[in-house]
Amino acid sequence: MEIKNIIFDFGDVLLDWNPRYLYEKHFEDKNEMNYFLENICNHDWNREQDRGRPFAEAVQILQRQFPEYQEKIAMYDDCWATMLRSDIPETVEILNSVSKTHNIFGLTNWSAEKIKVAYERFDFLKQFDGIVVSGEEKLVKPDHRIYYILLQRFGIKAQESLFIDDNPANVKAAQELGIYAIQFTTPQSLKEELKSFNILV
Repeated sequence: MEIKNIIFDFGDVLLDWNPRYLYEKHFEDKNEMNYFLENICNHDWNREQDRGRPFAEAVQILQRQFPEYQEKIAMYDDCWATMLRSDIPETVEILNSVSKTHNIFGLTNWSAEKIKVAYERFDFLKQFDGIVVSGEEKLVKPDHRIYYILLQRFGIKAQESLFIDDNPANVKAAQELGIYAIQFTTPQSLKEELKSFNILV
């Protein structure tokens, strides 16, 4: 089956986002910063914002639990844009190439509130044929339902689509639904894999 649609994850594939870009400026002790990001404003907590929880509510929950970190917890919301450092130019270059020959879609775990920052900052996101954002759907990858939303909303077929994501669980979920999928590691390895699908030459 010919690949007609290429679906991109955003974070760590097209966009360089990391909470450390913010907090390394506000913690003198790196070990304390690591503790904060692993045990307070951590992945599981942030994932609920990706699932649609408002940041204001999320911040209040943690501030009640960890009053000694009230100010730094608030920064996760107020200074969130600092965590989004840049695009990943080599992958954006690949995106621009494949968009000339294929439909391109986005499927990202991202807060509905904060995705606006990315849209305003990065013009290349305007060229997508469609984007599904977890925070808007109240579902996060690797839940199969969010993949179905993308396929059904834009009328595309799983067997004609290729998905690119850095998270192995998300790649596996796509494959379980009959979508071809690549685990992203580096732009160079992505180029080689796309050549194997005859998408790049």
